[in-house]
Amino acid sequence: MARPEPVQVVKERRDAALARLVDGVPFAAFLGMRFDRRGDELTALLPYRDGLIGNPVLPALHGGATAAFLETAAIIELAWAQLWEAMEAGRLPPEGRLPLPKTITFTVDYLRSGLPRDAYARARVARSGRRFASVHVEAWQDTRSRPFAQATGHFLMPEAAGQGSEPAGARPSDG
Repeated sequence: MARPEPVQVVKERRDAALARLVDGVPFAAFLGMRFDRRGDELTALLPYRDGLIGNPVLPALHGGATAAFLETAAIIELAWAQLWEAMEAGRLPPEGRLPLPKTITFTVDYLRSGLPRDAYARARVARSGRRFASVHVEAWQDTRSRPFAQATGHFLMPEAAGQGSEPAGARPSDG
């Protein structure tokens, strides 16, 4: 019977895979987004800064920043879920960007003004197939049960890590 990997090795592998995913979305760095990982569960964090305010009179977070935060959280969650098995088996490519889903549609519901403070988001994959996926994501600030925005997105999934792609129109040989 194989001996389990040390917990620190598993944590480092998961943290490195998450960092590679987030690095593949440069806008996440522009927003200052971070992700908290607990096992396979991710929570996105958008740290407050004055540049995120859209209406200084209220003040309220800019709707575009809120939408980008939600969409990025959804994309990272989808990619994380798709890569989980390959990552756990140590089969991720050693270098380069990891494959990310591409947005088809993304609809945001602004439920109340985002306040000038840190925001959090969690995405839930509603359906994921080989080619398409649907995700619901909610953002909150002080109380998770009181979201200030939510969104639903549909995404085109990339090929799973480690799979090759056939050229369009290619057929398997009969030989």
